Amino acid sequence: MNAAVARLAHAFHFAAVAHTPQRRKGARGEPYVNHVAEVAHLLAEATAGNDVDLVIAGLLHDVVEDTATTAADLAEIFGADVANLVAEVTDDKSLPKAERKRRQIESAPHISDRAKLLKIADKTSNLRSIAESPPEGWPLDRQQGYFDWARAVVEGCRGLNAALETAFDAALAKRP
Repeated sequence: MNAAVARLAHAFHFAAVAHTPQRRKGARGEPYVNHVAEVAHLLAEATAGNDVDLVIAGLLHDVVEDTATTAADLAEIFGADVANLVAEVTDDKSLPKAERKRRQIESAPHISDRAKLLKIADKTSNLRSIAESPPEGWPLDRQQGYFDWARAVVEGCRGLNAALETAFDAALAKRP
């Protein structure tokens, strides 16, 4: 058995179980695991499949923020590289939302190049989701504000992968 494929399958299963009760905020209410699968797919394409740990981090990028999983759990199960990538893009949920958003803009230029790719893939997936199935209760100005904020975050991550940036720009172009 190919070890990389086995690790990817394990990460996908782990993410699916961890996010089981979660749904996306959009009107379609699709399973949250669809988001992390899309992020992983974007990263696999951006790296031509040559960075398995980054793809795994894409699958797991929200588990520390959104579930009982800890960074230590990720390090033990998937290794320090994956855990460190996830940690670079994990918000401190003890802070107010506005502060977390401000910190993402400020920190984006200073995270590792691989974490920047993860950040771009995550924002691309989020923009696509908002454009295709806006979150219930989000008025147009809130949707547009998210697009503007995502653009500001990604500005600090540019210059690494033209294909991924093109995917982000295409999603951004669907701004409501």
